[in-house]
Amino acid sequence: MTDEQRAMLEALDDLCSDYRDEYWQQCDEREEYPTAFVDALSEAGWLSLLIPEEYGGGGGSLLDAALVLERINRSGASGAAAHAQMYTMGTILRHGSEEQKQRLLPQIASGQLRLQAFGVTEADAGSDTTRIKTFATRDGDDYVVNGSKMWTSRFRQSDWMLLLVRTTARDAVDRPTDGLSILLVDLNATEGIGATPIPTMINHATNAVYFDDVRVPATNLVGEEGRGFSYLLSGLNAERILVASESLGDGHWFIDRAVAYGNERVIFDRPITANQGVQFPLAQAHANLEAASLMRWQAAARFMAGDQPGFEANAAKLLASQASWEAANAAMDTFGGYGFAKEYGVERKFREARLNLVAPVSTNMVLSFIGRKVLGMPRTY
Repeated sequence: MTDEQRAMLEALDDLCSDYRDEYWQQCDEREEYPTAFVDALSEAGWLSLLIPEEYGGGGGSLLDAALVLERINRSGASGAAAHAQMYTMGTILRHGSEEQKQRLLPQIASGQLRLQAFGVTEADAGSDTTRIKTFATRDGDDYVVNGSKMWTSRFRQSDWMLLLVRTTARDAVDRPTDGLSILLVDLNATEGIGATPIPTMINHATNAVYFDDVRVPATNLVGEEGRGFSYLLSGLNAERILVASESLGDGHWFIDRAVAYGNERVIFDRPITANQGVQFPLAQAHANLEAASLMRWQAAARFMAGDQPGFEANAAKLLASQASWEAANAAMDTFGGYGFAKEYGVERKFREARLNLVAPVSTNMVLSFIGRKVLGMPRTY
């Protein structure tokens, strides 16, 4: 890291120290969005880190953002409460019009607006994004949207959302990936949108969202109509890198906590970390986290150089989520029965760590990508 990055993380540590285990435990038990923490991140400029300075942002790099999210999770907090705002705006930056950038980015950078929600997944489509059914029909100066989305996190905490829709039916295009478009939806000025919270094993503020004749100005179309799938893909590598960084932060949190506890916990006249059954799993998990971190660094370096590091970004997410889950289990074994006690925070983080093996892309989908795109093996689905 550079001296600037080290100073950046020291400042972030000061902020996170105001939101300790008790705060996150209360949010978890009450199923509350961590509004105070996200507000503090926004006011300090962390959520606008990737917005260029010309639009009022921090002008930071993707690696800066990755280090920030890793540090947030390593503190015991959850970057997932706010991470989308760090990468959803990339779609606007890369593919939006100058008018859209001028209209939204300065207000997002100042904290006046939040762009936290991205509506992609649907109940019947799952990972087969080309089969989504939410449709936007052009009607004069508007698009009229009908359909539904699943797992739309932070919908209720957002002022705007990015929405992936079909603008041409799947059976009317040459390729299944054609005919998809991305719209910017003003949630504060749009009628016909409803949402139902989805209770989950972690406090993730996710929803099923419904669109009933929702009118969206055509000026809110991002880029060209029908090219939304390519725009979506262009941001996925950044998302993978940032989510991998959160997993790394979680993994190191587990190791930090387990080592500290194990060194102090004396059973049979010796600290339990003197036992190989405790020490070796923690050492192995630490080594795997460091290896995953190197892949994350490589993916970020290629992305910042202008490449699309599909393998590196997906491999970083795969390895980091697996190493984090390994660290979670090692920590749970170290704490023993106390790992199940809420006061230690391990069971909360344990539940959170499991998510990244499934979302935003599952382990099996990453392995399939590597098998086909990197190793040249046949498609398995």
